[in-house]
Amino acid sequence: MRPSPAAREVIVMYATVEDMVRPAQGTSQTRDRLETTVSSSGATAGGAVTQELEHRPDAAGAARAITRAVLVDWHANQDAVESVLLVVSELVTNAVEHALPPVALHLYLDRGGDQVWVGVTDGGPAQDDGAWTSSCTQEEHGRGLAVVEMLATSHGTRNHPGGTSTHWARLTVHETEA
Repeated sequence: MRPSPAAREVIVMYATVEDMVRPAQGTSQTRDRLETTVSSSGATAGGAVTQELEHRPDAAGAARAITRAVLVDWHANQDAVESVLLVVSELVTNAVEHALPPVALHLYLDRGGDQVWVGVTDGGPAQDDGAWTSSCTQEEHGRGLAVVEMLATSHGTRNHPGGTSTHWARLTVHETEA
């Protein structure tokens, strides 16, 4: 399902990953950055999309709908789409359950068009867990980052000045031809 034209207008384009993920504090990861350029058409490799989300339990569903529409525009293969959607869902759910608002979803397609960098920025750790986490047993949650680790080629967290954090993952969306 594609977002309406009005919904697409709220998608903010960024020139590079560095514009969104400014030099981070306390991180040694460097493989999280993709060289990206803004594209006017999602089908062009090198696209970047950012969407603010409401800090609510249904944010993961909204993020999946946005991500699916973007990945269709970027012509990602279907198996990859399902993996990216699962990672987006896990990262957004973690932001809503364990962090403060605001929540923003970032999607970047590398210039080669083979990998997507997914980032979810939140307002930093919350003092208390969200309603869902607080209402369930330990066995009912806690596997999300293991899922991300299994599906992503790399993942991590970037801490920004002011206490915000971006939790990110890179996934292959097109197989490179030998």
